[in-house]
Amino acid sequence: MFASTYYKQELASLAGRLGIPEMGFVDMVPRLWLPDFLKNRLGYHTRAIVSMPVLNGHTPLNVDFDSWQLAPQHNDLRAMIPMLEFSDERPTFYLLNTGETHYPYATPDEPENEWPVIHGVHGVFKKAGGGSMLTEAEAGFNQDRLDKLRARQIETVRWVDQAVEDLIDSLPENTWLTIISDHGELFGEDGFFGHGPIHHPKVIEVPMVEGLVR
Repeated sequence: MFASTYYKQELASLAGRLGIPEMGFVDMVPRLWLPDFLKNRLGYHTRAIVSMPVLNGHTPLNVDFDSWQLAPQHNDLRAMIPMLEFSDERPTFYLLNTGETHYPYATPDEPENEWPVIHGVHGVFKKAGGGSMLTEAEAGFNQDRLDKLRARQIETVRWVDQAVEDLIDSLPENTWLTIISDHGELFGEDGFFGHGPIHHPKVIEVPMVEGLVR
């Protein structure tokens, strides 16, 4: 009962934000999946451009999308803009995924050979397979290194912020835009780095910005 009531409230809030009053709880059951509702109930084009290979077209997320494309690079939101297609006859829903702010926190103008390498990320499974874990010294997980990585992520946020301006300029009028992250990131808080598998407040602390492009 609690879950049903909560879902109804969330869907009513979403319908209000999107200006789709006919999007009710019964219409979404049993899938509770926005692309399904938009495509099969309202006739939207549903398209996705994803930059992170972990979200490739074989993942369960690729359901009820007319097209699902992998971006040229994992860290270049601007490269997706020319790939956008809009129709005058039907509205379009787009899912865009960009990875500049994900490890290794690199903008597309930085050569790959200059990206940071954290051996705890790249080599921990190989080392663990031999029965031992990397030590902090081996992995390079000291606070000075983590502070530099945090600074890199902040710089990529600035990059994405500017790219979003270009994205907004390319969108049709009356486009509803939602910007959100899938997780936060730890840079030494309570001795952790990264985002999983750690249930830490910083990992679930994500930005969310919504607005209408007029």
